[in-house]
Amino acid sequence: MKSLKVGMLGCGTVGSQIARLLVANKADLTSRAGAQIELVKVAVRDAKVKRDGVPDNLITTDANSIVNDPNIDLIIEVIGGISPAKELILTALKNGKSVVTANKALLAKDGAELYEAANKANVDLYYEAAVAGAIPILRPLRESLVGDQVIRIMGIVNGTTNYILTKMDESGTAFADALKQAQDLGFAEADPTADVEGFDAADKAAILAGLAFHSRVTDKDVYREGISKITATDVKVAKAMEMVIKLLAITELTAAGEISVRVHPALISRNHPLASVRESYNAVFVEAKSAGQMMFYGRGAGGEPTASAVLGDLVAIARHKISGGIGPKESDYASLKIAPIGQTKTKYLIRLNVADKPGVLESVAHVFAAHSVSIQTVRQTGAGDKAELIVMTHSSTESALSATVKDLSNLPAVTDVASVLRVEGAM
Repeated sequence: MKSLKVGMLGCGTVGSQIARLLVANKADLTSRAGAQIELVKVAVRDAKVKRDGVPDNLITTDANSIVNDPNIDLIIEVIGGISPAKELILTALKNGKSVVTANKALLAKDGAELYEAANKANVDLYYEAAVAGAIPILRPLRESLVGDQVIRIMGIVNGTTNYILTKMDESGTAFADALKQAQDLGFAEADPTADVEGFDAADKAAILAGLAFHSRVTDKDVYREGISKITATDVKVAKAMEMVIKLLAITELTAAGEISVRVHPALISRNHPLASVRESYNAVFVEAKSAGQMMFYGRGAGGEPTASAVLGDLVAIARHKISGGIGPKESDYASLKIAPIGQTKTKYLIRLNVADKPGVLESVAHVFAAHSVSIQTVRQTGAGDKAELIVMTHSSTESALSATVKDLSNLPAVTDVASVLRVEGAM
């Protein structure tokens, strides 16, 4: 049986699990791939650190020696970040080595360049682990749904923020306290910016949008808002309306045939399948023209789930090596434009702190009407100087809503605009 030699770049939380599973499941992986898959070199930053399940003789601090080794057939990249990962992957591809990567940030920023290098060398570039960990979502978009037309994708693709929002919803916990819990449990980094401000989810949204709509989409194309401004009051209001707040990655085709791609917190009905996704789990809800609605759910992060996705890609590439073929190449034939966020249409929930006196509701309604934003419902709570208006709109463009909010904040009767939340996923 043919032997395929694998070199791995990086051996942290994910890499050590990949190495462990390669050894523990070697017989099964060999049978499934049709070839002996042998890990022969692992590049690390510090060779003195002991790594369980990884023999010392495989360790090297010279990553270039791996991507330039003519005896190595496949490369696994789990370093993360842009540099040196990008340079190493490009070198590996140029040298005719297929690559499996989990590097969402690199794919969202420079995926086109990596694809072009893979196409030129006629080798595979697989990256299932880059979005939603163990959940198989990229291959269904890339292969299973390629005969259909995807209309919309809406997903919870960041476990840290979902854990925080779950705790805020279930326990009434303030954002800062829920974040501290996530950090204590290892769900959030010491610097949680990439997660709580939506950068991580935006990278994944760009990858999903590119695959779904056969166009090149980068991280810069994604409108992004995080969850750091979500308050316990926002969550309380959502619960009273039988809704829940989630950080959603959304990409969809607009009526003009453009791609809307955005990441932001949003209200969804508790009847929606995504509403029941708790803790650090991920889920991606897909709507296609013929297939209808589908949801992919599972563990979205962690060493073992990510390693599972990486090894799935590794076996797929190994099969291609044995048969003499390669998997799907980049599909960017559509070249659709990115819709400006101002053109995006959705419903909104606006909370206004107002003075409780005659004429306030009339003046507020006048501002909405002036910008052609239709009001669906209005609810008032409190009294005196601490009254609050909760306004739900019908579907409106982002630009019209932004102009409305600006004028509302200038009304003498409005103390402040407490929050503005989008409402998504009507069921």
